[in-house]
Amino acid sequence: MLPAAPYDLRKQEQHAPVVEGQPIIAVLARERQALDRANARVGRWSLFYDDLTTRYGARP
Repeated sequence: MLPAAPYDLRKQEQHAPVVEGQPIIAVLARERQALDRANARVGRWSLFYDDLTTRYGARP
């Protein structure tokens, strides 16, 4: 039996809301935080997949 996939594997990261009158740099900073979260999720998925292929001998 395969182990459970990472809990947030299918989570979609939302764009940062744009608030009228807010400095653009603040929106950009929140977008970068969202990108960091998404990239971290991809990293966790990669580790999970690599572990599976090592344990079960699966090849892509």
